[in-house]
Amino acid sequence: MNFKNKETILILILIIFHLVGIIGMNLPSYRDQIIGLSSMNLWISFGVIILSRKSNFIPFLLFFALSFTLGMTFEIIGVKTGILFGNYYYGANLGAKIAEVPIVIGLNWAILAVCAGNLLHKLKINIFVKTIIASLLMVFLDFLLEPIAIKSDYWYWRTGEIPIYNYICWFVLSLPITYLYMNSKIFKVKLNEQNKVSNVLYLIFVLFFGILNFIK
Repeated sequence: MNFKNKETILILILIIFHLVGIIGMNLPSYRDQIIGLSSMNLWISFGVIILSRKSNFIPFLLFFALSFTLGMTFEIIGVKTGILFGNYYYGANLGAKIAEVPIVIGLNWAILAVCAGNLLHKLKINIFVKTIIASLLMVFLDFLLEPIAIKSDYWYWRTGEIPIYNYICWFVLSLPITYLYMNSKIFKVKLNEQNKVSNVLYLIFVLFFGILNFIK
């Protein structure tokens, strides 16, 4: 199988699973079952990202492990102390947890950083400006996800409202992760790459959560 065929198959997998998710979440008879599969959808996205990688695979895995660890650390501090993001806690629909934080949340940080970094692959601008843009792309997805998360038993805000402080923290904490991904001097190789699959995944995330917000 050549790489173009593999790309097409991986993109079709992403489209099918997210399309099933949109339809199922809007059918009362299937909503609870589909929402319960949310963690599986993130694991599938993780697998697709790994399979779509074109080059520098080992350094990429090292970055993924590091960003996963950073994301989990941020979230555990947030849940335990409220110092980061605000006062919140996770529900039951995102699967297994470590210290009250679902494992897939760490994956989510890594996946979004990769998608945002790859989107900016060809942009010929200063690395610091590129890092800011990538972090804003991550915050934008969190902004779309927040209203859906509350209704889907992903997580809850103790105040009942989504604090602006959450988005500020998302932006600030995304900066080091996206910088790590896009600065070739750190891992001695270029990690962000032209990757159609990750670009499509970011677009799917935007459409998926955008549509769910529109028809809520």
